[in-house]
Amino acid sequence: MLRLPRFKYLRPKTAREAARMAADLGPRAMFVAGGTDLFPKLKRRQFEIEALIGLDFLSRSVHHGEDETVLDAGMTLAAASSNANLRANYPGYTQAAGLVSSPPLRNAGTIGGNLCVDTRCNYYDMTYEWRKAAGFCIKKDGDICLVAPSSSRCWAVSSSDTAPVAIALGALVTLAGPDAERQLPVAALYRDDGIDYLAKQPSEVVTALRLPAASETRTAYVKLRRRGSIDFPIAGCAVAMRLEGSTVTSCRIVLSAVASHPLEAPEAAEFLIGRRIDGESVKTAAEIAARPAKPLDNADLNHFWRKRMVRMVVEQALLLANDQKRGPDG
Repeated sequence: MLRLPRFKYLRPKTAREAARMAADLGPRAMFVAGGTDLFPKLKRRQFEIEALIGLDFLSRSVHHGEDETVLDAGMTLAAASSNANLRANYPGYTQAAGLVSSPPLRNAGTIGGNLCVDTRCNYYDMTYEWRKAAGFCIKKDGDICLVAPSSSRCWAVSSSDTAPVAIALGALVTLAGPDAERQLPVAALYRDDGIDYLAKQPSEVVTALRLPAASETRTAYVKLRRRGSIDFPIAGCAVAMRLEGSTVTSCRIVLSAVASHPLEAPEAAEFLIGRRIDGESVKTAAEIAARPAKPLDNADLNHFWRKRMVRMVVEQALLLANDQKRGPDG
């Protein structure tokens, strides 16, 4: 049985206090909210820490306004996926939240935690003994990427389901630091780096997700994984688009699990503007969207097959968004 290492558990009362603790303790401390991804990694000795800073003080409410809807970062994925207002106005986001892992873990996992979830790789997400026998990778304890040995970087993949939808919607995150608070587009929260994958400061706490008003926006998220529950995405697509009549006037397409960050496909989105959503336009847009996706042999199932499936999930997400019924009256 894998056991957690010994650590101190700190319980700040505010985000500012938590940020100050993190700044003082440095890399030997980490934040924990639901812990659904962090605790298994600690058991596998993927992180070496002396203290965990608990974020259970974070609020868990939804605040509805005319210009935006604000989700507190402590809100669970289960609560977000079942919220009636969110389901009516942001169906793509609630689809993504409802597809994370399994029901028990969605009851613990938070929306802030899913935005910050660690990148994944078959050579990294293993026990210490397995990694030692195979040879440590560059992400932890080694000096080469076992997926691409000639590369100088880590190619672990982004595994958040909710981040692509938040990016497609143009959402913002609120970050609390030791001395100040700031807002950042979710799209700017990530780096294309399997190790240093978050652009926020290590001491900053995600306190809220701000979704812009989306009364005319159609959204969808499609996730591909081996099993219908528990598994992380091996390919996925988030779509947010607006139509005037049957013609696309704006569109954003963001892919999941095919790069070290949520990967936007602006050329595919631009292709659709001014066009109708039909079989031909959807197929062409999916072909364009799949071009920048470069899955490697570092996740479940064959990476050549995953590359082909990117086109399929884009097609499905576009059709799902187009067919979406809006509001209680449809």
